[in-house]
Formats: sequence, structure tokens, C-alpha cells
Amino acid sequence: MIDFGPVRRREMKLTDLVAGLDRYGLIDATNAMIDTMLSLTHDIIDADVIYVPDDPDAEDPYAEDETNLSLAWTLGHVIAHTTASGEETCAQAATLARGVEVLGRNRYEKPWQLMRTASDVRHRLEESRRIRLAYLNAWPDEPHYEITFTPYRSPQNCVERVAAGLFHDDSHLEQIAEIVRQAKAARQPS
Repeated sequence: MIDFGPVRRREMKLTDLVAGLDRYGLIDATNAMIDTMLSLTHDIIDADVIYVPDDPDAEDPYAEDETNLSLAWTLGHVIAHTTASGEETCAQAATLARGVEVLGRNRYEKPWQLMRTASDVRHRLEESRRIRLAYLNAWPDEPHYEITFTPYRSPQNCVERVAAGLFHDDSHLEQIAEIVRQAKAARQPS
């Protein structure tokens, strides 16, 4: 798995961290990320997926509904969110790799309210793996690394787009672990 610590600590730029990484390295990193999320959720039960954790720092500035700005996310919500982001960045990367300009977002996020069971979480993670790998396998043999998309401040090529999605996934790993920890603790008799 890619160690994003230096990027998170602002010791290194994402571009520099993934310099030299190719499609095969991204495939390995994608599998490692999905495996990590599956490992974090391997022994959850259905009640854990909809458990509302204590999250005093909850803040979603992109929430469409004002009442959800400080909503603590359930495990199902986090999984729906992270998988959608990873799939979007892989789709954009496939477009860039083929030499085509990305004109905007192409995101679909499964409604988190439909994520209700442990089976839903596992299925969504495996489905996301399949979708991401399909996009990575759509790259030509000679990707167009020179074509970039600027989603925020810095332009990103196909490798950097996939890495940005993995970086985003990585930023939610502690949250996933904490939700699972709280949900399991809530199941214990007092």
C-alpha cells in the first residue's frame, strides 16, 4: 500500500510520492486499499453498518442538505462515499490516460441510506474494486501522462488522479476503524 504519511504531513507533494508509479503499481495499490477496508470491516454485523458514532468533529461542507452539515457518518455512509470517490478518480484517470481531456466530475454515489447490512458493505467494496480495476485496465499500453485535469489547485495526470482517490480512501481509514470500534463497544452488555 502507498504510504501517504509524507503527503499528509506536507513533507512531500502527491506528485512526487507517485512519480514513477505505473498502471500496474496502481492496480496493486488499489487492491491493497480495498483489502485494507475489507480487513477493517471483516467481522462487522448488520447493526454496525447503521450505528451512528459519536463524532464531535463531524463536518461535511459539501452536504446538499444543511441539516447534514455536522451529521456523524455511519459506516455505510463512509463506505458509500469513499468508494464513489475512488471510482470517480479512476474513471477520470482512464480518460486522461487515453489522451482525452476531462471536462468535469463524473461521480455517482450509492445513497448511503441503502447501505444497511454487513453484506452491503462487503458487496460495495468488492464492486468498487471491480469498477476501479476495469478503469485501470482500460488504459492504453502507452498512457498519455502529459494530459492533465485540475480538480483543485494543481493539475494531475492519470497516475496522480488514481493516487488522489487512494489518498482520499486513506484519509477515511481511521474513521472506518473508529466507527467499527464504537459499534462493537455499543454491542457489549454494560
